[in-house]
Amino acid sequence: MPIEVILPRVDMDMATGKISKWYVKEGETVAKGAPIFEIETDKAAMEVEAPGAGVIRNITTSEGIDIPVGTPVAFIYGEGEAVVQTQMSTPTKPAAAAPVVQDIQAAPVAQTIDASPSPQSGQSRATPLARRLARERGLQLPQITGSGPRGRIQAEDVRSFQTVPPPAVERRPPAPDVTDLYQPGSYDIEPVSGMRRIIAERLVQSKQTVPHFYLSLTCDLGGLLHVREKLNERAPRNADRRPAWKLSINDFVIKALALALQRVPGANVTWTDAGILKHHASDVGVAVAVEGGLFTPVIRAAETKSLSAISLEMKDLAARARTRRLAPSEYQGGTTAVSNLGMYGIEEFSAIINPPHATILAVGAGIERPAKYEGRIELRTQMTCTLSCDHRAVDGALGAELLAAFRTFVEEPALMLA
Repeated sequence: MPIEVILPRVDMDMATGKISKWYVKEGETVAKGAPIFEIETDKAAMEVEAPGAGVIRNITTSEGIDIPVGTPVAFIYGEGEAVVQTQMSTPTKPAAAAPVVQDIQAAPVAQTIDASPSPQSGQSRATPLARRLARERGLQLPQITGSGPRGRIQAEDVRSFQTVPPPAVERRPPAPDVTDLYQPGSYDIEPVSGMRRIIAERLVQSKQTVPHFYLSLTCDLGGLLHVREKLNERAPRNADRRPAWKLSINDFVIKALALALQRVPGANVTWTDAGILKHHASDVGVAVAVEGGLFTPVIRAAETKSLSAISLEMKDLAARARTRRLAPSEYQGGTTAVSNLGMYGIEEFSAIINPPHATILAVGAGIERPAKYEGRIELRTQMTCTLSCDHRAVDGALGAELLAAFRTFVEEPALMLA
């Protein structure tokens, strides 16, 4: 029997998704575990691997088409296995059909839980993002006309909906399109990727709905750099005589923030309409730049892990994030996050909170500055850090207490080894 390849559920609230890119074509041979397509959700894009080895046949959907979770999108046949005829789920460009050996009905779509009720249920069909936007704006879905497949309400339908006619305004010539401000041929247009568009929507939502405030302080890195050098020198060697690990300043930052959240548990929280979630573990997300956007993989229970364990885990997560091979469980959730631009020479900046987190720490570069140390002025390596806080869950004094605890661990790194 051929192996059915379905559109998988990669997020908890996912009801539909799009294949943003096919890596294989009809009739190509694939190995088990090889990436066959990239799926785009309302949070990220990730690769889906072949569930078995064989020949790809009966591709049933094109790129960019919104389809329900569980829909068969292709089949993998063994060598010499009879090919079953199927039809594309939506109109696509004509392509050479595979030889038809048997003429039977295509396999039924797998049954899934759809977050968008059908018209027969008496409720409007809408994407999860559209439902969330409607709740935030106080809109009723039946008022809105959907532009998606079978009348499904899309996020753009909610954004463009007006509950009352706009007030009369003085008639003026329409504003020029932005592209009209530039000479033709003086620019290139790069289409906005699904990931970039989703990142833009989430950051706008964060700034509009999360009341940010910012706290900054400077940490002395003298002791940390000394401890880091000694630990790296004494790292065990692998069979090839290379160090088993190499600690970075960011590894110390992750550990210090995790321990600070344990010392100030009132800041290890998430705001929800049902109440404030008080987390037990410090799950620290770390922003990783990838082509076309970023991922924030999470170091779970970072307060319980050694610096070397954090270093090795972060290296693995960052490498797989850059090739988009992270599982959703590796970047979802978390209780806080770190954004470190120090490696780019940025001395100080503020980061936007990544919901559902209540805080994010922006880390600048270590810079040599004249500073008073043990009663004398000398050049010291210092690092400026800025904590962004969600004022609904973390007040100013609490945020200051968390940042002070973080500085204590950074400036006394022996506390992280206890």
